[in-house]
Amino acid sequence: MSRSFKLAVISDEAFREVFQSMTEGIVVIDEEGNILVVNKVAEEMFGYDKDELTGQNLEVLLPERFRGGHSKHRMSFKDNPSPRRMGFGRDLSAVKKNGTEFPVEISLSSSQNRGNFLAIAFISDITWRKKSEEALKQSEEQLIVYASELEKKVKSRTEDLNLTIQKLEREVTERKKAEEEVRKSLERERELSELKSKFVSIASHEFRTPLSSVLSSISLIDQYKDRGELDKIAKHTQRVKASVNHLTSILNDFLSLGKLEEGKVDVIYEPINFKTFFEDIVEEMRSTLKEGQQILVELALTQSTIATDARILRNILFNLISNASKYSEVNKRIFLNCHTTESLLVISIKDEGIGIPKKEQKYLFERFFRASNVSNIQGTGLGLTIVKRYVELLNGSLNFSSEYGKGSVFTVTIPN
Repeated sequence: MSRSFKLAVISDEAFREVFQSMTEGIVVIDEEGNILVVNKVAEEMFGYDKDELTGQNLEVLLPERFRGGHSKHRMSFKDNPSPRRMGFGRDLSAVKKNGTEFPVEISLSSSQNRGNFLAIAFISDITWRKKSEEALKQSEEQLIVYASELEKKVKSRTEDLNLTIQKLEREVTERKKAEEEVRKSLERERELSELKSKFVSIASHEFRTPLSSVLSSISLIDQYKDRGELDKIAKHTQRVKASVNHLTSILNDFLSLGKLEEGKVDVIYEPINFKTFFEDIVEEMRSTLKEGQQILVELALTQSTIATDARILRNILFNLISNASKYSEVNKRIFLNCHTTESLLVISIKDEGIGIPKKEQKYLFERFFRASNVSNIQGTGLGLTIVKRYVELLNGSLNFSSEYGKGSVFTVTIPN
């Protein structure tokens, strides 16, 4: 096709400005599939220099496996050239100049110019949306797996209860013993039922919020991408990541509690170097702190190493430091103090946060308990329950003091 016809396709100066300023990639082809003109967005999207695509066949933008049958689709569109979306209900892919494939959405339109048929493709790169959808899918799958495991556990406990009742019927002479076993089984069943009920309640709230945030961010990312607002895309991508991490944290809390209650956590004692151990923890936690928060460490050690389970101790400190950060405002300090005696290791974590109401402190280590002043802060109410169980595994004790509105101090004492 002659250059004069190509210029006739977009001959008006004002129209050319609009054509080049569109946020979608636009490709205009003739009925043979030859590219007549593309806008700047399309050239950048596919990795070509200015005017490099002009005159090439459209199939250069398709993955090789789709090229053979594409002419049939092109002719079908020519015969019925109504505006439409391509591949509705299917994933479409395009290929860059360097051979890289990426997901796209394509809308088709048509026009006539001097008796010649023109097809116009509007192309959007949806890579960001696909990545966000995949992250959301993984979070949902984790929730389904955990709910399935919880249901199996309920079924197993119910079967145990039935076996106990059958034993009671057979062993009349041991009625008192059997009745006690039934009572204990019923208590376990009741606790498990409450756990399931509370899990559903927590999940309906704690999962809905981050999932809604993910869906909202995905929608906004598409809008910002069309406008080329990369800083806003990055902001909402971080929101998606934070929401997925929050969902993962919730699932980890439930799985950790399940393992502790079933006695599946083994304690492995090994020597650890205090200075290195605390430096590593502080370094890892810094990235999770709120803006301006800092951890101040003070060590007063009579010995450089002790034998304990480093993995369990690390989980204890991560949980307590995370709480200190979560329940404190920006620019607040967190104090991590540690000292040893001949027989004890004593670690305290002090914050300048919101504190715990006096009348509610007695419930602090109960499962799913959340104080009345933390309703707007995300959490499951399991963290301190898990910490207490971990401390008990190390034959230690966990104590705290708190003043409402001024902060809290948690003290872990374990034998060294």
